[in-house]
Parts: sequence; C-alpha cells; structure tokens
Amino acid sequence: MGSLQLKSIRKAYGTHDVLKGIDLEVKDGEFVIFVGPSGCGKSTLLRSIAGLEDVTSGAVLINGTDVTVTPPAKRGISMVFQSYALYPHLTVKDNMGLGLKQAGTAKDEIDNRVEKASSMLSLAPYLARRPAELSGGQRQRVAIGRAIVREPELFLFDEPLSNLDAALRVQTRLEIARLHRSLRATMIYVTHDQVEAMTLADKIVVMNAGAIEQIGSPMELYNRPANIFVAGFIGSPQMNFIPAEKLEQSGAKIVGIRPEHITLSREQGTWAAKVIHVEHLGADTIIYLESDQTGLLTVRLFGEHKYEPDDTVYATPDTGHMHRFDENDQAIRA
Repeated sequence: MGSLQLKSIRKAYGTHDVLKGIDLEVKDGEFVIFVGPSGCGKSTLLRSIAGLEDVTSGAVLINGTDVTVTPPAKRGISMVFQSYALYPHLTVKDNMGLGLKQAGTAKDEIDNRVEKASSMLSLAPYLARRPAELSGGQRQRVAIGRAIVREPELFLFDEPLSNLDAALRVQTRLEIARLHRSLRATMIYVTHDQVEAMTLADKIVVMNAGAIEQIGSPMELYNRPANIFVAGFIGSPQMNFIPAEKLEQSGAKIVGIRPEHITLSREQGTWAAKVIHVEHLGADTIIYLESDQTGLLTVRLFGEHKYEPDDTVYATPDTGHMHRFDENDQAIRA
C-alpha cells in the first residue's frame, strides 16, 4: 500500500523546537502508533506527514518519493481527525463520496467504492441518513469510510476515538483493527492512550518533548523499556520506581518493578508495608502500600482480594522482572 520514511524532521516556531530531528521508517502495511503525553509533538508530526504543517528542515518520503513540499491532496494520504468533520446537510453516502466527486471520479466508481467501504464498516443500512441521525460511533465510521474510498497510500488517524464513550471506544478500536487486517493498509495513528497503542499497533513510537524515546513492538516496550520515561508511560498502573540505594542495588540509580510483578502475603515477604488504599475493579485489585523500604508502592493482583486500609502486609517482587536504570535514566541491560 505505502511506505513512509522521515529523515531528520525538524519543526520550529521561532526559537522553539516542536520536533527535534525525527528519523523513522514505516514499512508497507504496518500499523504504527505515535504515543506520548500532551504537547510531545505527535500530532504535529502526523500533520507534517500529511503536509498540513510545513517542516523547518528534513524530508518526508512516501513510497520512496520525496513529498516534503508536495501539497496534501497530492500525497496519496487520507486523514481521520478527532472531530468527524461531516457535512450535516449531506447523507452518509454523499459524505463518503464527496472527495471522489470533487476529484472528478466517475459516478459508478464512486458508488462501487462507497458500497464496498460501507459494507466493511457495517454502514450499508445508514447510507441515506444524515449525520444528525447517527450515533457518535457511526459518525466516526463514516469519517473512516470517507478515508477508505480514496484508496490512499497511507491512512493517518489523529486521536479518532477521543470523542467516544468507553464502550464505543472499545468497539471502534476493534473495527479499526479488523479494517487494518482486511485492507492490509499502512496506518499511522496518534493517541495519548497507551491502551489503544498496546492493543492496535504493530510498532509503537514513544515520543517526549519533540523527540523519539523508543520504537518497538508493544511487548518490546513493556518488557524492555529503554529508559525511565518509557517504563513509566507504558503499562497501567504505572511501574514502581524505587531508589536503588534503598534496595542495596549497586551500579544503578533507580530500580523499577511493575505492579503485576509483586505478590502480597499477610505472613512474610521481602518488604513490610501498610495498606493505604484499595481499588476493587472486579478482574483486578489495585493495592497502594507504604513501606519504609520502598516508599509508595502499587501492587496489581488478579481477581478479588480482601485487603483493607491499615492492614499490615508483606510485598515480594519477582526479581526476574526488575528493571535497573542508571544516573541518566537509561536502562541497564544485563
């Protein structure tokens, strides 16, 4: 479908660098997600790929062709935004086919593409409706369908699920995953939600302050974070970070352990602690502890567990899943 290469992409507003020399390669058919906190530059990077932002320096290549100064309409991309941006006076069918109509595509071809896309997205029963007659999830599917009918080289998604409620987010996320498998298309997707990133991506690009912290598969980032920032951003609840000196760990500044890699006992264990809060989530129980040896500690236990505030417990880490970080916050590899 389409490959992408970014070479030293820099975007500055005056003296303020928003993107600080981004290098990235996306292979044909990959689903790549840019993730990071608000203001890290991920949406600016996506808009630079689309041509909606002019880059200060560097090059954007799509299928090996330099499109750095090519207008957005000629880059072979389709973009789905956070807002649906549907025309309220047009039907679903007309909204989906409008871009093709404006490009002079033959009516029969437009009809064929709209029919195919609406079938993929279960929109066929709604083609005669207008946006006001649709739910939020249906409107988002129309916006995705409008992108599909253009048969682009790249699909770009800018936080497409953020306006949906929790149930619709899950449903639409599944539809996007299924769509990627069906189209075998190259997709680049921006989100601040690490759950979306972990569940959808072939490859995740973790960004922070205009730079890339790490690129890898979801489980590579989870199991082998490159630094403290990635370790703390990927995983929910967040990884526990403990000063190495408290654990007598030589050669490291910080030791990290994920909440799910700690067990609890009322009788014995590595760290004596007091329960300060418990969250009962049904499938999981999240327990917050205070320990003289570690400070604040978060533990995630699978299933329902009967702990109460002020209970005395013992926490034991799985030492095989401990992460060690040096004075520059970089991971120390064994």
